[in-house]
Amino acid sequence: MSNKKEWPLWEVFIRGKQGLNHKHVGSLRASDYKMAVDNARDVYTRRSEGVSIWVVESSNLYASDPDEAASFFEPADSKIYRHPTFYDVPDDISHM
Repeated sequence: MSNKKEWPLWEVFIRGKQGLNHKHVGSLRASDYKMAVDNARDVYTRRSEGVSIWVVESSNLYASDPDEAASFFEPADSKIYRHPTFYDVPDDISHM
């Protein structure tokens, strides 16, 4: 068994040319953030589909527990004013 230390795992997010948000596209291993960005560019944007890359070391990501989703998200359902169903959005506004 090898006792070499593995490089950290990085999560990769790409913003497409037509979008305003970054989307998770995959993971990769790299020694540091610079290498992660370079490798993400080479692996996930081979066809020039991205305009921005974010990389986040996987150990720095935290998420809610899926088993607690009902109680975690329930309070938002009781506040109907938070839902955009009451507002008219003009046709000339894009990316909404």
